[in-house]
Amino acid sequence: MLDLTGKNALVTGIANNRSIAWGIAQQLHKAGANIGVTYLPDEKGKMQKKVSDLVEPLNPSLFLPCNVQDDEQVKSTFTTIAEKWEKIDILIHCLAFAKKEDLTGGFSETSRSGFHTALEVSTYSLAQLAAAAKPLMKEGGSILTLTYLGGTRAVPNYNVMGVAKAGLEAGVRYLAAELGTANIRVNAISAGPIRTLASSAVGGILDMIHHVEEVAPLRRTVTQLEVGNAAAFLCSDLASGITGQVLYVDAGYEIMGM
Repeated sequence: MLDLTGKNALVTGIANNRSIAWGIAQQLHKAGANIGVTYLPDEKGKMQKKVSDLVEPLNPSLFLPCNVQDDEQVKSTFTTIAEKWEKIDILIHCLAFAKKEDLTGGFSETSRSGFHTALEVSTYSLAQLAAAAKPLMKEGGSILTLTYLGGTRAVPNYNVMGVAKAGLEAGVRYLAAELGTANIRVNAISAGPIRTLASSAVGGILDMIHHVEEVAPLRRTVTQLEVGNAAAFLCSDLASGITGQVLYVDAGYEIMGM
């Protein structure tokens, strides 16, 4: 049976109840994991309250701000984790961002600053957080990130985020090769399109979802909880021999030619 009792799981990227990270956090909690949550801080504290209220039923033992564009805050966050938890068993990386104007039109129109921001937040942050978590994964562990089909195929309007996801998937392989000797596994889930705060910035996202519902073998898209179930499996001992992989949780859409 899938059992995460006694495991400390740090979940990043929860923004609201539509977040895939929220679905993952719920399923990790259901499997018995001790949950810690980071949120993106803002000046007025709105995100802190929103996320805090949402995750309250999970009784998280850690609730910390973490802006991956702020190295000092990342350092402070993991210092606190080391003091409170001493070890991390599971790290969930659900961080991605691109400027809305770079998610419509042509990829060649991407601004230099937009390209930098998308790759910094969506791609580099996986290596950044893995480096911070590694010393705390004293008994080995599992790192899991989220990707999308647009990292391997050209998806209309996905543009710079597709390039970021391609880099992220390469990062999964390089980190898996590096961290395997420490018994740390690194994998990704490529989820089908789900209407989230992040995906709403992609031009034509509803058309993409409807297309998947018409074409995917299961004739539907997937839910946050279905992604959460797959995440719980990959982070459990049941997946102890799996690393460096991208698991498609997309109702089968990835296999279709047309």
